Amino acid sequence: MMTTRQIARQRKRRRRLAVGTAAALTSVGVLVYLVMALLPGHQVDAESTAASPLVTTQPKAADTATGTASPSATPSPSASPSASSSTSPKPKKTSKAVQTPSKAAPKSSRGSTTPPAAGRIRPNTSYKGVATAYEAGVGDGACLFGPSPDMMIAAMNTTDYETSRACGAYILVHAANGKSVTVRITNECPLPCAPGQIDLSQQAFAKLADLKVGRLAITWSLVSPSSIGTMSIRYKTGSSIYWCGIQVIGHRNPVARLEVSTGGGWRQLPRTSFNYFISADGTGCGKAIRVTDIYGEQLTVSGLGVLANVVQPTRVQFAQH
Repeated sequence: MMTTRQIARQRKRRRRLAVGTAAALTSVGVLVYLVMALLPGHQVDAESTAASPLVTTQPKAADTATGTASPSATPSPSASPSASSSTSPKPKKTSKAVQTPSKAAPKSSRGSTTPPAAGRIRPNTSYKGVATAYEAGVGDGACLFGPSPDMMIAAMNTTDYETSRACGAYILVHAANGKSVTVRITNECPLPCAPGQIDLSQQAFAKLADLKVGRLAITWSLVSPSSIGTMSIRYKTGSSIYWCGIQVIGHRNPVARLEVSTGGGWRQLPRTSFNYFISADGTGCGKAIRVTDIYGEQLTVSGLGVLANVVQPTRVQFAQH
């Protein structure tokens, strides 16, 4: 049997062995940790781990670009394709309308036969108002046509006069008593003339009722008379090749637009309240003139000189409607 001293020595050796083993394992663990920390592969893993949030958010950015983002995202990417697709057919329709000639247009008409934007006085439309009377003198008025060959004329209220667009229009006026008269617009009736009101010459009013009536309930509409000659062109006083005003006279239907030739195309001239189309810089003065009525028919007149305040007849007239 082992003595007590021998047992004590054996226990001491076991303790030393256990401590040494633990110390050795600890040292090995530290060395392994240091080696792994210094290896390149371990550094890549660390960078990859740090970049992972960016990788997870990348698909979200891609979804936003393709239009699958949340409702709070900006809708412009998805709106843009729909806008382009909805507007693409419009130019095609416009191009076809411009290139299609009107069957009713005469041989002298050229260019687009697409009707211009309708004004206040439209074909096949009936208007209500009142008729009044005024002393028309020789029949001249705001339209500056000059003396009228007859006194079946009228002044249109300022609203429906529409910056002289109504000048030269033929209007059929019906009274409540069943009588009617056709008049040509040569003048403007300023306020207090109300929309729909027509101020007839005394001679025209007398065709409907006694002048003592004063005001008469009426309905009226645009007409296109049959018995009418060809239209004329007049350059305004002071016109030259550097500045000119152009007026159309004796037209069957209201004039909607006047253009002048520029050599390379047509230029639309602005219209004044005194019924002249003005070329402020002289463009087109003395060159070909293209006139369009409210039905879209175009007539071209050429060979006219810049003769100020001279009525120059043409050989053309708008078709009857």
